[in-house]
Amino acid sequence: MRKFFFSCSFFISISFYGQTENDSIKTKSLEEVIVTSGKTPKNKAILPNEVESINRKQIEFQNFQTTAEMLSNSGALFVQKSQQGGGSPAIRGFEASRVLLLVDGFRMNNLIFRAGHLQNVITVDENILENVDIFYGPTSTLFGSDALGGTINMTTKNAKFINDTHSSFSGNVNTRYSSINKEKSAAFDLNYATKDFASLTLFSWNDFGDVKMGKRKNPHGDFFGERETYVETINGNDVLVSNENKYVQKFSGYSQYNILQKLAYKTTTGFNHNINFQFSTTTNVPRYDRLTDATSTGLRNAEWYYGPQQRILAAYTLEKQKAIFDSNLSINIAYQNAKESRHNRRFGNYNLQNRKENVNMYSLSSDLNKKFSKGELFYGFESYFETLNSNAYSQNIFTGSIEGLDTRYPNGDNSMFRNDIYISYTEQSNSKTSWAVGGRLGYTTLNSTIEDDTYFLLPFSKIKQTNLTYSGSIGMVHKTSKNVALKTNVASGFRVPNIDDLGKIFESGDGFLIVPNENLKPEKTISADFGLVIQSKNKRFKFENIYYYTRLFDVIITDNFEYQGQSQINYDGTLSQVLANQNKGKAYITGLSTIVKGYLVNDIQFNASFNYTYGRVVEEKEAPLDHISPYFGKLGMQYEKKWGQFEIYMVYNGKKSSKDYFPNGEDNEKYAPEGGMPAWETYNFKSSFSILKTTTLYAGIENILDTQYRVFASGINAPGRNIYGGLKYSF
Repeated sequence: MRKFFFSCSFFISISFYGQTENDSIKTKSLEEVIVTSGKTPKNKAILPNEVESINRKQIEFQNFQTTAEMLSNSGALFVQKSQQGGGSPAIRGFEASRVLLLVDGFRMNNLIFRAGHLQNVITVDENILENVDIFYGPTSTLFGSDALGGTINMTTKNAKFINDTHSSFSGNVNTRYSSINKEKSAAFDLNYATKDFASLTLFSWNDFGDVKMGKRKNPHGDFFGERETYVETINGNDVLVSNENKYVQKFSGYSQYNILQKLAYKTTTGFNHNINFQFSTTTNVPRYDRLTDATSTGLRNAEWYYGPQQRILAAYTLEKQKAIFDSNLSINIAYQNAKESRHNRRFGNYNLQNRKENVNMYSLSSDLNKKFSKGELFYGFESYFETLNSNAYSQNIFTGSIEGLDTRYPNGDNSMFRNDIYISYTEQSNSKTSWAVGGRLGYTTLNSTIEDDTYFLLPFSKIKQTNLTYSGSIGMVHKTSKNVALKTNVASGFRVPNIDDLGKIFESGDGFLIVPNENLKPEKTISADFGLVIQSKNKRFKFENIYYYTRLFDVIITDNFEYQGQSQINYDGTLSQVLANQNKGKAYITGLSTIVKGYLVNDIQFNASFNYTYGRVVEEKEAPLDHISPYFGKLGMQYEKKWGQFEIYMVYNGKKSSKDYFPNGEDNEKYAPEGGMPAWETYNFKSSFSILKTTTLYAGIENILDTQYRVFASGINAPGRNIYGGLKYSF
């Protein structure tokens, strides 16, 4: 696969350099990438750090079912899945709480974001997105804690004024149907515009049935993961039932509802007032991997599902050009609420365990930027206050009787308070050289109390931490010629331990129990990037290769632990090996990412990406690091005219050998075939047609060969052959 990719890259490079600016008078060129974050210059070309963007046009054409699917098929990053209703992005070997998620610049990461796998990205529906920026490497200087592997900034659609729409009322209706899970989706948005006032209202709904896996054997591995049996409760008894169609992943479906409301008002004095309200909720989302856990007598769990995953954002933004010290000002006040819950019941045990978490997040920030003749200064502060309420109970599914139960997190008062100031400066000194430098200083406090430890005796009743944090970055882009640029960037990152790191009691799998450890310190990284960018004079071809090396310090790793002198504890009827989160010395991650894009002929564009990551813990001897994906990427061609667009592409992953799995970690070796996760590739076709000026038809086939495969670290097989169709009507 790698030889094939580099051969294609070399051949395409020669083909493009055979062209000159004068080969065609009216030739298409690659679009300039515009970064939408308010903390960096918009022109990607002068940024020393690696950034990739996915714009609205690409999102609409790709027509994926969820934001997680859109990210995983972009070729820009890796996404793990434990159930259909999920998707945990990984960047440069970092995942979950070590990757920062932003929506419209507001942190989604909260005090219970875990180090395992997260499904929170699906709560930002792809129908509301205008643009997605992916920042690679430590970006704590720009965005704060958790941005060790990178940051994903999801920007939602804005309300448009009359000058932008030329119509008081405008909007869109989108529908889609997919065969692989009988998906039915619809979205409706309405924009009302005047000269000074604008309103955007958007509703969307997604219904996903049980997803079918592929039926064709993976050329790189054997058949794996078929759903042979499942559990039903019949006449008051749990019964193991044979699945009529072993390729249907029983109990993987769910539904989701989303609302976006934006209001914008411009005053005659130059102030812009913006209201941003977002709401997303799901039905119960089955935790598919846990429903397939086997025992000697059948299946371990009769029920295991996440309750409705709810996300609320309510934000007010005040903007003014040249408001303070000739700087553009943006003041943001926001409230976020996140509700999630876990519900599970063992086979033959009719008491359903319910654990519920309610997180509130309040934030205040001020961002300023000032332009100079050659440079741009960004500075400001952020303040986030978060609270958590964690409760639990056990309820008999027949009698309704309720009993107490140990909570997932400390059951008293839990809070975190983050306060950061930052500054960064970017300058284009001349036509050949640009550079950037920045720094961030922060102070975080964490307080947690255990009111009742009846169910699990703890040696402490309070957890309290204070952490002073800092990070910095410096980088440069230098053009050695009109067609070649070199870029380098050195940056540090940090992640402050949260409640999930410090106070969680969690059964991680068969015979393992994670217990609290109050003596954790922040994780820190420092990373160096070296990049080569080649672009043809006519901007019809671009090659970009980034090599990076990251050192990790005080890495938080789940490992063997003694709790009150014991290495094993009887928990929930099972003798379990004790594990705990610990700062385990040092580690490193290195790798490269390559992107090639350009036009073969005027209307046919070639795209290719390749990503390779290698990570190791450094102690007495090197050992595999968690969350390190195998090599992956995308290879495809697009044909585009005014009346339509076509794309054929391949998405691929390399093999993850069992010797490279981190033991007892989140790589989920138990959900992989013997020997590790095989390599795989899928072939896909997408198209869109402008039927009328106001109507666009979307259609395509994903996983054309119906290959049966599973993504590394995932607990559910990927979808098989999927035929989809969609219709967009604009008015």
